[in-house]
Amino acid sequence: MNKSRKAVKLQRDKLRKHKHLFILNDAENNALNRYISQYRVSNKSKFIRETLMQAILKKFEEDTPTLFD
Repeated sequence: MNKSRKAVKLQRDKLRKHKHLFILNDAENNALNRYISQYRVSNKSKFIRETLMQAILKKFEEDTPTLFD
């Protein structure tokens, strides 16, 4: 495979195919909207996805066993 075909295949592997839905109450929605407007977030979906994954990865890192536990 040449480079362009590999690049296309890698991009297709990273397509977002899995949809998740969550519901916020009024206070949570107001807080999210306030944050987005205050910090000028241009892509709400990207912001939520990155923030969620950052929290998940941080928790995984904290829960990883260490040599001297």
